[in-house]
Amino acid sequence: MPEATYRRKIKTVEELCAIIGARPREKKVIMCHGTFDVVHPGHVRHLMYARGKGDILIASLTCDDHIAKANFRPYVPEELRAMNLAALEPVDYVIIDRDPTPLRNLERIQPDYFAKGYEYVDGGLHPRTREELKVLESYGGELIFTPGDIVYSSSALIEMAPPSIAVDKLISVMEAEGLGFDDLRRALDALSGVRVHVVGDTIVDSHTHTTLIGGNTKTPTFSVRHERRIDFTGGAAVVAKHLRAAGADVTFSTVLGDDSLKDFVLDDLAKAGVRCKAIIDPTRPTTNKNAFIAGGYRLLKVDTLDNRAISEKILNQLLAQMAETPVDAVVFSDFRHGIFNRHTIPSLIKGLPAGVYRVADSQVASRWGNILDFKGFDLITPNEREARFALGDQDLTVRLLAYELFQRSESRTLMLKLGDRGVITYRTRPQVDDVRSFFAVDSHADTVVDAVGAGDALLAYATLAMITTRNEVVATVLGALAAAVECEHDGNIPVGPEQVMEKLAKLERQAAYS
Repeated sequence: MPEATYRRKIKTVEELCAIIGARPREKKVIMCHGTFDVVHPGHVRHLMYARGKGDILIASLTCDDHIAKANFRPYVPEELRAMNLAALEPVDYVIIDRDPTPLRNLERIQPDYFAKGYEYVDGGLHPRTREELKVLESYGGELIFTPGDIVYSSSALIEMAPPSIAVDKLISVMEAEGLGFDDLRRALDALSGVRVHVVGDTIVDSHTHTTLIGGNTKTPTFSVRHERRIDFTGGAAVVAKHLRAAGADVTFSTVLGDDSLKDFVLDDLAKAGVRCKAIIDPTRPTTNKNAFIAGGYRLLKVDTLDNRAISEKILNQLLAQMAETPVDAVVFSDFRHGIFNRHTIPSLIKGLPAGVYRVADSQVASRWGNILDFKGFDLITPNEREARFALGDQDLTVRLLAYELFQRSESRTLMLKLGDRGVITYRTRPQVDDVRSFFAVDSHADTVVDAVGAGDALLAYATLAMITTRNEVVATVLGALAAAVECEHDGNIPVGPEQVMEKLAKLERQAAYS
């Protein structure tokens, strides 16, 4: 069936009512309703049975907003779920129900029959089914149940073997926004020249590579031979490097110790083209996290740091740097190693220049940062662990978790990082009713070598894209692709736009066959 043919089956409720007309009708209308997250044999048999009981089969599916049954659901976004149903021969029309239950649409469409799966009557009529029956009986409709000899769970199938539809989901999100791959390329080309001021904690991430020699026979102690040590500029400093690699004009304010690692950081940032305004504090070391690695496995990590809050003098120096640096955006990159705490954050927020795009990322890998300290920002990019920590909630499904944090943070855009599951974005779009409030983009990493730093790459590219395009879909996609590139390399290496462009080209080739 040509794509245009089954796309024409997808209707609004208003369009559908105009097509089928009011009761009584010459042709019998039967309606099914469900999530249809992954269309499986149980669904097909249900629809085929229903089609045999009427002349016109309407498949109604629950929109993404009202699916909270399991974690990471829906797996398939509503536009793709609608297309999957429309492509089935027994289905005449498809509607996406914007309500949490089908009651209002049953009243409006008034199908002659409403088909339910056998599980809704087995053991007694479900209370929600009783509500549906009440609506049907109010105008003379009937409730029928399909045979119960085969039942498959979409959730079980997804957990057992998630279908590989990342590219299809990406296309669906882009099409809903009226975007193509050329739009993403143009957005990537336009990142150059944006002025960004990064304020945050510098971390030097070290990889000490060793070879395992053996173990001590008397104590559980590994014996390793030192091979080499590689230092990477990390923390807020690598966020600055990602931004610079993407083409931004970057100023970086941070606090360093008076030691050899300070010299390494300043030299590395200068080579990267980052304008660093380092404040030297001789009372603390430059933060260093040294991972000892043998045979590709991390045996031990030794941290050299001082997490004391910065002094009032250093805080005033940071505020002065923010005031005197004309920029388009300020990024607070909070690792809780001295710059950000409950005493300094209010002053730093108050010191933000008027009119700048405000971004915050507060990490809790080994500290107690809280993203809710940065309320009312334009963009925040926590991961799931940081979101759960901020809300004190370990039970909410991911989408509801993102929504709750989005509401509590009062941010304009929230991008919740989900590791190998990608990212889910919530956005504020005032007076735009036809734009979805949230969407998800999968991870497009081919082979994960080292996931450390992927969130920093996402933060950098998403920030620049939001400033230049003001489009959350463009920003999320470019951020997710930058994160995927970062995952495919060992160490915290800045991602360049040419690498993201290569990812885009590969996805476009895959989309051509999708």
